[in-house]
Amino acid sequence: MTISRFLLISIFLIFSQSLLAEKVEKIDINGLNSISRGTVLNIITIEAGENINKESLDRSYKTLISSNLFSSVDIFLENNILKINLIENPTIKYVEFKGYKEDDILSEKIIKDIKKNFNLEIGQILVRENLKKLLTALTNLYQANAYYSSKIKIKTPTDDKNRVGVEIEIQENERALIGSFSIRGNSYFETDDLIDLFEIGEPDFFLFNYFTEKDFFEKSKFDAGIQNIVNKYNSEGFLDFDFLKTNVNYDESSNKLLIEILVSEGKQYKVGEILFKGNLLNFSDEYLRSKIQFSRGDIFRRASMIKDITLLKNIFEDSGYAFVVIDSQTKLNGDFVDVIIDINSDSRVYVSRIDISGNTRTQDDVIRRKINLLEGQIYSKSELIDSINRIRRLGFFSEVDYEIKRRVNQPDLTDIFITVSETKTGEFTIGLSHSNASGAAVNAGVSQKNIFGTGNTLNAAVSNSSAVKELSFYFKDPYFNNNGHSASIGFFDKTIDASNLDASSYNIDEFGIIFGYGFPLSSLSDLFGEIKTSTIDLTCGTELKELYEISQCAKKDNFNSNISLTYSSNSLNDSFFPTKGSFSSLKGILAFPVSDYKYFKIESNQRNYIPILDNKTFKIASRLNYASGYGGNDLPFYERYFEGGSSSVRGFDFNSLGAKYANDKPKGGEFSFISTFGVASPASIVGIDNENIRLIAFIDAGAISENISSLEADDFRSSTGVQLSWLTPIGPIGIHYARPILKKSGDKIESLSFELGAKF
Repeated sequence: MTISRFLLISIFLIFSQSLLAEKVEKIDINGLNSISRGTVLNIITIEAGENINKESLDRSYKTLISSNLFSSVDIFLENNILKINLIENPTIKYVEFKGYKEDDILSEKIIKDIKKNFNLEIGQILVRENLKKLLTALTNLYQANAYYSSKIKIKTPTDDKNRVGVEIEIQENERALIGSFSIRGNSYFETDDLIDLFEIGEPDFFLFNYFTEKDFFEKSKFDAGIQNIVNKYNSEGFLDFDFLKTNVNYDESSNKLLIEILVSEGKQYKVGEILFKGNLLNFSDEYLRSKIQFSRGDIFRRASMIKDITLLKNIFEDSGYAFVVIDSQTKLNGDFVDVIIDINSDSRVYVSRIDISGNTRTQDDVIRRKINLLEGQIYSKSELIDSINRIRRLGFFSEVDYEIKRRVNQPDLTDIFITVSETKTGEFTIGLSHSNASGAAVNAGVSQKNIFGTGNTLNAAVSNSSAVKELSFYFKDPYFNNNGHSASIGFFDKTIDASNLDASSYNIDEFGIIFGYGFPLSSLSDLFGEIKTSTIDLTCGTELKELYEISQCAKKDNFNSNISLTYSSNSLNDSFFPTKGSFSSLKGILAFPVSDYKYFKIESNQRNYIPILDNKTFKIASRLNYASGYGGNDLPFYERYFEGGSSSVRGFDFNSLGAKYANDKPKGGEFSFISTFGVASPASIVGIDNENIRLIAFIDAGAISENISSLEADDFRSSTGVQLSWLTPIGPIGIHYARPILKKSGDKIESLSFELGAKF
């Protein structure tokens, strides 16, 4: 075809289209009720005065239909008048779900989401296509939870005002339970180990299964188990692992599910060459290779490789390369997997600014003195993390977060933003109180470990009851000088009438002063010493003085002076709910020879926290105390240790363990040992920040003995229970419920207890 002929044909077609087009002089729209005329005109995009043809009409028809606003559309041009006849889809009058068991498959939240996602809100235009999609979605949802015999119908009664009700009728019928669960084709892992990767399976013993519902099939749990198997094999180098069959067969006659999984393990790959590329800076291949755990010939474990790449990233970040990117690539090479580690690091960055926000009470310098990084120095990731943990260990904040941002126009500078959330660090009390132990009391006091936001500790109290009268003051500055030394001072005047307590009859009137000084040994440890001097007026009841011949009762006026030295180390990553790290302390107390009482004490405390099972934490803690007199003197009876209660072996009454006097009052002992094992998990409670609440399962065990030489197996007690710890706006609280598992006849039991200041 020549160019001239093509042009002639094109001109003819354009001319013929113009001849077929007609001018619209008016637009008539009929059938509108709830939808506006403007909405229709916006859909068809045709205005009076325009020329239209058949294609324009067809296009307008399709757009009106696809709008889902109309069940019928008729559009045509007559005598230059565009006529549009419409029948609106009905509006939704109500949506009702019937026949379902609430919270079994459907809940209020799920139903609310369904109405939103399928446009089924009251007053909306009903799109019947959405009902078809809803029916399919509900059917899939019920079958995914093994309701294979369920029946779902959707009815849409319409009134004379073109309003429609949506009635979803659900007949759930019986849920199909898992009858059998088998895995075949495996040889490297035991079948039972693979089946344990699933939350679902064949039913447990019927009493357990009532609570675990293990034979309740859920597709999401089944898929999670399938992925767990993949991860388990991949973690052992089986990169070709695959499933030949993952059948979930429904037996209608028994209403049971028969699950059959057939696996193909494939070959087990080992690590081949380990190569580095990119910008290695001053680090050699040999040095970087020495910092990773896997080497040539090891089983290829992807999780280990990812962990080692994180270690390499930390090396670069600690050298100032805050924004280093390290990627890994793998290449199959026969029975081996070659690993190529690509390091992309640009310029070293320096800390430009450290911004602190959220500290509405605590002064900036209290936080800054815990930060190892200085503005202007080379960035270090480990020093930043250590600084954040040091701030958390203060115990002043419920949350401590950080973010680093590189400056756009100055890529060698980065800003660090630290955000804290204040928590209650003390309290002021005044009023009346009553205790079963000490009776009614008038008291006033302040206890604050961050007084006026300075980081200093102040404890002052006045109390007056029939059992205890006390006036005390204690102040400690943890940063007494620029070297991080600490200093403390305090005095107390205390009178105890033990006849009004759950103890033997004696009176103590003691007045004393305390001076303390300490200094850091490292960023995680310190040494603190105190000297305490007091005068003691001791009056013993007849029972103690004559019947038990306690030597300290022979003299009324006494002088006491002792020195204590405490070593402590703290690497916990949080003050209230640590998930990693340890705390240990060792304290020695020695009464000076010039004192009327000559004794010593050794007290040790150890707590370790280990992250396990994703967001759970395992705790093991122990406390050992030993005290004795020296130089032929006895330990003062009121300096003995007492055990039992919320801070000891829970489940037993407060201070009730150990030997007792004839009147059943506790004697206490020179030696005590307490250990605790616990697992903590964030608890989900509606309306409460789950980061500030923990549910803890624990086992306590311990013993107390009058002296270390008389310790016997019969002295040990043990209990188990649960604890709810909550970091509230008024401070941490704990509720314990415990039951003894090792006890003796005559032990006093207290299952439920409440504790202020409780931590994990």
